Amino acid sequence: MILDGFDLDSALVCEGIIGDGCGGGRLFFVEDETLFAYDPITKERFELLKSIKNAESISKDACLVTIISETDNIIFDLSKLERVN
Repeated sequence: MILDGFDLDSALVCEGIIGDGCGGGRLFFVEDETLFAYDPITKERFELLKSIKNAESISKDACLVTIISETDNIIFDLSKLERVN
């Protein structure tokens, strides 16, 4: 499924669920070694974290965005707007 040009079936795109704690309704994705949030209402994208090497997948649970890469597992806390591991 495609939303605003984002392939929701891509391993590097995930959708925030409204009411799950943080970032509900936004899309989270990795592009050019950077984690972004995209707001489909305002059509704005926000840079959250740089230097993500070789990302393989992204997922979100409540306020935590997890990025799996070849060499690292990154956990980014949306409530703190920082990497927590």
